[in-house]
Amino acid sequence: MRSVFFRTGQAIALTSALLLGTQVFAEPKHGIAMYGEPALPPDFVSLPYVNPDAPFGGKVAAGEVGSFDSLNPHIQKGRVPWQLRFLAYESLMGRSLDEPFTLYGLLAESIDVSDSGDSVEFVLREEARFSDGTPVTVEDVIWSYETLGTQGHGRYRGSWGKVASAEKTGDRSVKFTFNVEDRELALIMGMRPILKKAQWEGKNFAESGLTEIPISTAPYVIDDFEAGRFVSLKRNPDYWGVDVPFRKGTNVIDEVRMEFFADATAMFEAFKAGALTSHRETNSAKWEQQFGFPRVTNGDVIKSEIKHDRPSGITGFAMNTRRDIFEDWRVREALIQAFNFEFINEKLNGGNQPRITSYFSNSVLGMGHDAAEGKVLELLEAHRSGLIPGTIEGYNLPVSNGSERNRAGIVKAQELLAEAGWEIKDGVMTNANGKPLNFSILVQSGSSEVLAILNIYTQALERIGVFATVDTTDGAQYRERIDTFDFDMTYTTRGLSLSPGNEQLSYWGTDAAKTEGSRNIAGIEMPAIDAMVQEMLTAESREDYVAAVKALDRILMAGRYVVPLWYSPVSRLAHNKEMKRPDYVPAYGDWPGYLPDVWWIEE
Repeated sequence: MRSVFFRTGQAIALTSALLLGTQVFAEPKHGIAMYGEPALPPDFVSLPYVNPDAPFGGKVAAGEVGSFDSLNPHIQKGRVPWQLRFLAYESLMGRSLDEPFTLYGLLAESIDVSDSGDSVEFVLREEARFSDGTPVTVEDVIWSYETLGTQGHGRYRGSWGKVASAEKTGDRSVKFTFNVEDRELALIMGMRPILKKAQWEGKNFAESGLTEIPISTAPYVIDDFEAGRFVSLKRNPDYWGVDVPFRKGTNVIDEVRMEFFADATAMFEAFKAGALTSHRETNSAKWEQQFGFPRVTNGDVIKSEIKHDRPSGITGFAMNTRRDIFEDWRVREALIQAFNFEFINEKLNGGNQPRITSYFSNSVLGMGHDAAEGKVLELLEAHRSGLIPGTIEGYNLPVSNGSERNRAGIVKAQELLAEAGWEIKDGVMTNANGKPLNFSILVQSGSSEVLAILNIYTQALERIGVFATVDTTDGAQYRERIDTFDFDMTYTTRGLSLSPGNEQLSYWGTDAAKTEGSRNIAGIEMPAIDAMVQEMLTAESREDYVAAVKALDRILMAGRYVVPLWYSPVSRLAHNKEMKRPDYVPAYGDWPGYLPDVWWIEE
């Protein structure tokens, strides 16, 4: 695997950053790195994975399964095209896809973190403009942060509660002071979307749907849309930041169109017919077997495999531990044992996909599977009494012999359930109170691959007297039930970055478990998790930070909250031959900020 922290042309700068292990900001800077200095100098021309001479023009169209009823991706209510959050809005700083925990100036020309780390000050670029031509002001920034932190999506609220004050310190400067020790906050303050305050006067921001198109500063503006069918973004010819180093060579495609489909099959057929210009394929068997259609064989479509060094995240079937039947870790482990990964992987993927064995698989942040040692052990020891077996001793997922019977897994599952007080009566796994171990699995309609997995899994469960039904529902109902935790088990996927931080509390923190609409799907309540995230946020060195992430990873994996599936160390992207990208691929690979951002069209 390529090293994330030592890339060509950056080794010296990044080595220095790792050795320093502290933020050093005695004066305003062009960028910020959580440990050491940014790899790129103040006079950098463009990001290393961008073609600064990319030509303007062309059009791309991507597909998405589902629908939408709002164009505001910053509020809790409604369904929004996910790409809008990344393509149609800008922040004070921009994230480099090649440097974890590193930001460079975008709307802000400089950032200044206090020596103690308890405040951060930004200076806006004088030329920064909204799409209507009006200047971006400090008032817009403060209003955006306060509004998002109080009325916006839940992902913005946690960090806003850690801000003691937001004040204007000059015509173009704004300062945020914090009320907690949290090394990541300075970076988070640089990553909030900036909206136009005047647009929302007298309007209900939290309820905005399709009638109000938010005005922003981004290279793209919403040009046209039809509810539930498509959204068209056009490049703003008067975009203010075309020569800003962070933007140089990016967002050069004239139109980005998002088309919506009822299911994945219809979307794939649209791509085959030429209605879409690109298609991401997650199924390796399909990639090998079903991409021989005419547009591929005649060269109009190119199949690209783009490697990356980002974590796998977690994808699988999450058990809602708010339900009594999933409270006992032995029950959860039994359901993992019954999942015949090797057989299913061979059946659906030709055996090509590696299994997720860590929430941070495929990265330097992934945990070890033997007994914990060193700093990781030290962090876990403080919480030993509250940890689930395997956290410190080491935890590994079961490996079957690949046969359909999975006899060893079935036997182990039955043993674990017996230990937990369950036994088979009249062919049904039942507890002492006579309650059967039956449950439903919530799936969004149109998820054909997920349904294929569940068809095999539910049959395996029947062999241990567990009867699971598959509950399919449309996108709106699915979202509502997930937000209210109205499910037993559900398919879930949670992408994780190379710079995990505060967002981890919203994924698996104790408070989030009790908050409807949070992303703690499994209802995890482990004080040790909250403690590990705090260790991550206050770590004084890269070494301590990585140890805290590995400790968090152990707690999550040994918790057995999800039946893990597979991940891909490459992105499989089929695209029209006219679509071009630089040869150099950033550490994050094909990730938000990559396509269409650094691509261009050659007619």
